[in-house]
Amino acid sequence: MERRFTLKDFLLFAAIGAVLVALLVAMYMIDRQWNMMARMQATMQEQAEDLRALRSDVKTLDRRVESGALAAARGVAPQAASATGPRSAPVGAVGAAPDDPAATPVFARAAAAARLADYAGGDWLVRAFGVGLSTITPLISQDVYASNVQSYVQESLLSRNPDTLEWQGLVAHSWEIGDDGLTIAFQLRDGVTFSDGRPLTADDVAFTFAFIMNETIAAPRDRAYLEKIESVEATSRLDVVFRFREPYFDALALAGGMDIMPRHFYAPYLDEPATFNESKGLLLGSGPYRLADPKTWTPDLGLVELERNPRYWGPVAPSFDRLLWKVIENDSARLTTFRNRDIDAYTARPREYRSLRDDPAFMAQTRSFEFMNAVAGYSYIGWNQHRGGEPTRFADRRVREAMTWLTDRARIIDEIMLGHAEPAVSPFSPRSPQHDPAIEPRPFDPERAVTLLTEAGYADRDGDGVLEDEAGAPFEFELVYYQENEDTERIVLFLKDLYARAGVHLKPAPAEWPVMLDLLGRRDYDAITLGWTSGVETDVYQMFHGSRTEDGGDNFVHFRHAEFDRLVDRARATVREEERMPLWRAVERIFHEEQPYTFLMRRKTLAFTDRRLQNLQVTNLGLNLDLVPVEIFAPGPQQRYAD
Repeated sequence: MERRFTLKDFLLFAAIGAVLVALLVAMYMIDRQWNMMARMQATMQEQAEDLRALRSDVKTLDRRVESGALAAARGVAPQAASATGPRSAPVGAVGAAPDDPAATPVFARAAAAARLADYAGGDWLVRAFGVGLSTITPLISQDVYASNVQSYVQESLLSRNPDTLEWQGLVAHSWEIGDDGLTIAFQLRDGVTFSDGRPLTADDVAFTFAFIMNETIAAPRDRAYLEKIESVEATSRLDVVFRFREPYFDALALAGGMDIMPRHFYAPYLDEPATFNESKGLLLGSGPYRLADPKTWTPDLGLVELERNPRYWGPVAPSFDRLLWKVIENDSARLTTFRNRDIDAYTARPREYRSLRDDPAFMAQTRSFEFMNAVAGYSYIGWNQHRGGEPTRFADRRVREAMTWLTDRARIIDEIMLGHAEPAVSPFSPRSPQHDPAIEPRPFDPERAVTLLTEAGYADRDGDGVLEDEAGAPFEFELVYYQENEDTERIVLFLKDLYARAGVHLKPAPAEWPVMLDLLGRRDYDAITLGWTSGVETDVYQMFHGSRTEDGGDNFVHFRHAEFDRLVDRARATVREEERMPLWRAVERIFHEEQPYTFLMRRKTLAFTDRRLQNLQVTNLGLNLDLVPVEIFAPGPQQRYAD
């Protein structure tokens, strides 16, 4: 007998479905409650630890008061040891105690933001990375993206003022430079703690240097920069002295800019360096933000999330509860995500920038910023001069020079960048005193290029339109570039056509970011196009000195030039600026002659931000979106996220 589906059956199935939905909701709520309880337990544990530390501090203070030590200390101005007679450079407000965090101007801009009428703490700042990060462990990471994350978690002794570009105290409240320039004594602030509650002392600064210089730690790049430092010694709990082997022009930046690593967290990895060297997310510091767990971040999460450091020592609390970076490698997907207001900032390509600026609906919810800052980086094509144990065609200076004559930078800037860039002639910014104003960018000159290639032995020997060398091998090469950047791809295809007219066959080689890093590490490519960031004064030792071709150095094009190396060494050892700048300009002239890179351009930043973000300003370090301490915020009515 056939059974029909009746109303009774429908009601039964509906009841079962309702029970299942109720169970799922209950499971979700229970899971959420467990997570909230776990977070509350962690917070209570942190508070208990802080209370124990506070009780210990109070007992110590009581003992100091009873012994009269505190009263005596108040009558003595702090001094730092210097065998050569210190030259003092204190930082702080007049009359402020040297261990008072408010005494340093590093917090002045954030404090001013906190006094604005519509200021509110809370909300999340959500951004995107255009590449996937392989690690955010300090020293091991190799890219600017990981460095951006680390800047919120770790701190250094000094920080640059974003307006004047002068150094100002951060973890250190003052410093003294010896008359011979070989010693710098820093006085640290009292009360600075790491995010786990442990105090930051001079011993952590000394440990950081020792950790980096330990050969078992995979930090060759950092060791190359720090090799001019002979020793770092903690002379008391809050006093640390850097001693240099020889005078170095950027000694203050080298010592003051070193991110401080907590001894108690990183020291165990000296016994198991392989664990550290292969790690993905070992990140702990004293900064305003922290990882929820400083040991468990992995790339497969597809994002980086930092939470507000509840123990932050600074006088101004971080404005946002959380900082979040999503990995969105495709440019179009990143724009769509920004349009949907799921991320708060977007860096546009020139054509996008113009069309988006003309979109009223888009501009109603965003702000736009266009600027070239004082430390703008540069893009380039690097010509690998040595591959597989043998010199390449690019080992011949005439070939490298010819490739630059063949590169029409004016058309690239005009047609692809729509004028939102300027040509680069070297790593030195045209706004820097390092730059020789007599050096002009090489114009597009294919006839001169062909003449040089002919001198180097290249000719179209078989009439196929491609140059061959004297052995009959065609002039062809692969140009590696990041596959997700549409502007870079357009530039590569433009150059492919341009070079072909001169008989040079460029083969585009798009690659993922981890693949590019691997190729650079192995020096296994013909040519590559990338970019370097710049500084107020750029030290080119790590990228171009002949000693940095191997062992983790960044001279991955194998550029070697004895006079260049001699001049760089002299410039780095010359402390007086008026004597140093002529040396840098002589270095720049060799860059111009030798063309280890074809220096392409410095791009303007073309940025959009969500309109709910307030207090955005352009500084000499760029948009203050990335400044630490954080000085932007979202007013209460416009906040979207809540912890």
